[in-house]
Amino acid sequence: MRISQLLLPLSASVACVVGITNSSYTIADNYNSTNFFNEFNFFTGQDPTGGFVDYQGEAPANQSGLAGYSNGAIYLGVDHKTVNPAGGRNSVRVTSNKAYTKGLFIADIAHMPAGICGTWPAFWMFGPNWPNSGEIDIIEGVNMQASNSITLHTSEGCSLDGTGSVASSVLASTDCTGNNGCSFKTADPLNFGTGFNAAGGGVYAMDWTSSAIAVYFFPRTSIPADITAGTPNPSGWGMPLARFSGSGCDIDSHFMNQNIVFDTTFCGQWAGQVWSNSTCAALAPTCNAYVGQNPSAFAGAYWLVNYVKVFQNSGMAKRHLGYIRPKLTPYM
Repeated sequence: MRISQLLLPLSASVACVVGITNSSYTIADNYNSTNFFNEFNFFTGQDPTGGFVDYQGEAPANQSGLAGYSNGAIYLGVDHKTVNPAGGRNSVRVTSNKAYTKGLFIADIAHMPAGICGTWPAFWMFGPNWPNSGEIDIIEGVNMQASNSITLHTSEGCSLDGTGSVASSVLASTDCTGNNGCSFKTADPLNFGTGFNAAGGGVYAMDWTSSAIAVYFFPRTSIPADITAGTPNPSGWGMPLARFSGSGCDIDSHFMNQNIVFDTTFCGQWAGQVWSNSTCAALAPTCNAYVGQNPSAFAGAYWLVNYVKVFQNSGMAKRHLGYIRPKLTPYM
């Protein structure tokens, strides 16, 4: 796969958003192959989830082919050549410069790094002072997981039910507090991993309002016409894959100022923790051992994202456009 050159500006920047009204929504941002790496920062710190991973910065990620553009889409991959990397397998984690409070977030994804033992990919959002500003895990799963897990994490005092979700999705817990959170287990094999990739991916949409947080999924062959036309209207989409709502949580006080994140980590507090109880255990005694010794297994562990679009309700767009985290110019 050929990864094109990407250049990331180092100078501080401020974006001016011009709203274009589409139906009852205004498009605030459109992240695609023309601007994605200008609008997302590379995280290079230690993985907070304890993964066997070494997150790469913008320059090494581009130079080693872990981040770039491929066939008009955003490519985010992992190292699949190095045997037993000392500090963990190289990968990328990118975070949007802009943070958001409420909105309709739509991602067209052609491929995800899932259905592979040792992987833990996620497409998610979170705010400062975790978990006080909340976390919304739109796509997440580990190892050979066949369908998506959708989870919210909050500070104390947030309990939400699953009323209004499709019957096949099961809310395992209503208490959204802390690491465990409130999580839906879904059942559609097209919405994650091997099934998702084999079908050419699809579109995820997350509708975040004061009354509910709802996540929708549409396979490649069933994307609503209003999404394709750029005039999304969730009221016509039917029941979501997951819907969190209820009087037990003030959504506005538990979810705010959240950045968009894509990442792929390995093992750690989830994929590594459940390793011994999974079919992956037959491959190696530990998750870290397998990830270290089998680089070629991760050739398919990549994201291929056509776009991420953020819409705001046209009546509330100015209030919820969020803020921009400036990029800093190095002093040397």
